[in-house]
Amino acid sequence: MLKLIKNISLSSFFCLSFIVSANEIVEVNMESILEVGRENQKLSASSQDKIDKTESQTDKIVNEYKVVAKQVEGLKLYNEQKRIQIQAQLDLMDKLDEQLVQVVVMQRQIPPLAEKMLDSLEDFILIDTPFRLEERRGRIDLVRSSLSKPKVTASEQVRQVLEAYNIESEYGRKIDTYEAELEDGTQVNVLVIGRIGMFYQTKDERTSGRWNTEIDPSTGEMKGWEELPGSYRKPIRDGIRMAKKLAPTDMLLMPIVKGEA
Repeated sequence: MLKLIKNISLSSFFCLSFIVSANEIVEVNMESILEVGRENQKLSASSQDKIDKTESQTDKIVNEYKVVAKQVEGLKLYNEQKRIQIQAQLDLMDKLDEQLVQVVVMQRQIPPLAEKMLDSLEDFILIDTPFRLEERRGRIDLVRSSLSKPKVTASEQVRQVLEAYNIESEYGRKIDTYEAELEDGTQVNVLVIGRIGMFYQTKDERTSGRWNTEIDPSTGEMKGWEELPGSYRKPIRDGIRMAKKLAPTDMLLMPIVKGEA
């Protein structure tokens, strides 16, 4: 009986020892599993951080690429515009070179042309109504002397000749008066109405006359000054006052030589 009890006790002891050992093994395995789980979580968290950082860097690179791509596209358009502008400037330079050659040729032709124009204007003055002859001839001489100066440019020569033409043209569109002396020494006021007619009146307003442009067959020259009837004394006097701005412009009844107008 005692032996049986000993055997049972020993068996129970071994069973209890096995259970305790098994529990310890289970606890050890669970701890290892939990440790592995914790390590895996750490690895997963670290991997996710790396993935997030990689994704963020990738987004940043993509955005930077998009910005650079837009800049490159803008630079392509800018370069194309500049290429067109440069080509246009090159074409313009070619045209300017051609024009420069033409200008050089024209500069050589301008002095003789200006001289011919001045000669023509001088001839016109000689056959025109002889008002302010000294002033008009003096202007021609002044321009001609300017044409002979080497420092006067071609453009300035043309300007002076055209200005002389313009002044002569203005004479035909205005009423003018000035003091003059007849061939016999009589002091008179001369009235010039455009190129329609030229008249005179003595200082005492008693005698009036006109310039007759008809050609005298005996001499082949203009008839020159001829006295007018007293009925023209007032119109000529009024015309002189109008030219001096002493009276408002009004109608004038004046004698016109056939072919003057």
